[in-house]
Amino acid sequence: MALEIKLNERTALVDLLARHGNHVFIRIDNKEYDADIVQVERGVYSILINGHSFNVELIPGETPKTYSVNTYLNSYQAEIIDAETKYRHSREKGLQLEEEKIIESPMPGKVVKITCQIGDQVETGQTLIILSAMKMESEFKARTSGKVTELRVKEGDTVEGKQVLIVID
Repeated sequence: MALEIKLNERTALVDLLARHGNHVFIRIDNKEYDADIVQVERGVYSILINGHSFNVELIPGETPKTYSVNTYLNSYQAEIIDAETKYRHSREKGLQLEEEKIIESPMPGKVVKITCQIGDQVETGQTLIILSAMKMESEFKARTSGKVTELRVKEGDTVEGKQVLIVID
């Protein structure tokens, strides 16, 4: 079974072809390797490939499929990309896109001015609403282009922190 493994910004397709004790045959991005891998101590491995020796330290990351990988000269952030990880990334990306469509108040304040109306086509970076909080006025801009579908406040309204003000679709 092939897995995608991401090292820093590079993603490689890794497939374990055969294993006999410490001896493994693997394919990495369609290139096959014959390696001898020995666990020296917990989280530390000695790898011999084509007469070259490598010592690798694997340190578990914040999630079960992430690791810090240290060699003598380099350090990498590694992530195993399986079906579950791909699904999680797609959900996170979807949530990120949804967050870009919503403008909410970061703290309690008062709506000073609204510069758009329902149905307006807005562009990324366009100021849509101005709030006054703690004697300061803050402009809130569109984080994505689209059409204003909801205005949940009007000028002069007092708002709470995390309250949705405008929705763009």
